[in-house]
Amino acid sequence: MSLQCVTQRLTAVHQSSASIKKFSRGIFAVAVSFSIALTPACAHQGDNMSNSPSALLHAYGKLADQTPINQVTLTNSNGVSVDVINYGGIITRIETPDSNGNMGNIVLGLDNLEDYTNATTYFGAIIGRFGNRIANGKFSLNGTDYQLATNDGDNHLHGGVQGFDKKVWTMVPFSTENSAGVTLSLVSPDGDQGYPGELTTQVTYTLTNKNTLDMQFVAKTNKPTIINMTQHSYFNLAGKGDILDHQMQINSNAITPVDGGLIPTGELMQVAGTPFDFRNPKAIGKDINIDDEQLKLGKGYDHNFVLKNKPNHDLIEAANVYEPSSGRTLTVYTEEPAVQFYSGNFLDGSSKQASGLVHKLRSGFCLEPQHFPDAPNQPTFPSTTLLPGEVYSTRIVYEFGTK
Repeated sequence: MSLQCVTQRLTAVHQSSASIKKFSRGIFAVAVSFSIALTPACAHQGDNMSNSPSALLHAYGKLADQTPINQVTLTNSNGVSVDVINYGGIITRIETPDSNGNMGNIVLGLDNLEDYTNATTYFGAIIGRFGNRIANGKFSLNGTDYQLATNDGDNHLHGGVQGFDKKVWTMVPFSTENSAGVTLSLVSPDGDQGYPGELTTQVTYTLTNKNTLDMQFVAKTNKPTIINMTQHSYFNLAGKGDILDHQMQINSNAITPVDGGLIPTGELMQVAGTPFDFRNPKAIGKDINIDDEQLKLGKGYDHNFVLKNKPNHDLIEAANVYEPSSGRTLTVYTEEPAVQFYSGNFLDGSSKQASGLVHKLRSGFCLEPQHFPDAPNQPTFPSTTLLPGEVYSTRIVYEFGTK
């Protein structure tokens, strides 16, 4: 590590321990320990020089209107690190060891802020107010009809034209003896993208010394509304190539089949005897090209897998993934009743990362815990309604490992 970077980090440690403050906004309050800004060149140098978790803040870029965007680098005592920017709450990098101890990035991302502002891929972003699709962008709530912004043909997808992935969040880093994290806060005004109610939202990413990224989503509203938040990271545990040899297990007996617009038909389809049976581990590519109507509609896997018969706040294992060449593993836990498995079917090679990873067809996969797509229009699906006085709360955990 350069002398300049050593000096920056020592100053950061000193100021972080001396600058514990209280941050409060709206309905939320959290204790925070700040670090000074590091230059990007120093942000990832020497991440293993200390066994103490750290949350280091530095400038990332500016939007077209000159709004500054920051990035925080979370590092745990094992050297696992996560980069998050306050534009969209986007996770731009997750670096974990392979089975030989070599560190490498395992998520798809972009190299600069301008690319993120122009992207429609949702790389690493917080998704809201409503993840997945709503048919024709329409729903009714308490006798009132609402028209949402449409951005997927005639349908509403992932919160609309300017969903949470395109918002500037307030970002506050913190660290403890056993973790490093960042709290992101946002107020979405009444009528935002057509949604009723002012929604006050907080998302906390916590990287623990157990090599987990624990994500907590909390929101309140002042009018009846709908909500279905998730996280949209694309993973490639090898850090290169496609994801077809990744071995995946999804703990689901059924999916919600879709029509030509990828809107659920309202039925449940058992996975037994179909290409959607991931109850035992198998390669993502094993059945992806089978002559199957649902696979044709999604151009691969882009389907909602049912995890629970009834929604509750029990944290369960949704899926686990193993990549043979690196030995890396990913396990996804959630409180949500379902998870969307997307096999990167619309990636077209038009973007790439400085590391050389080109975002080609099926170069990354997503596991997006969620309520069911189009739930506001499907009376048999678990409700996504949030009322004043209620607290929306859900949790997603990524666990990183090797074998």
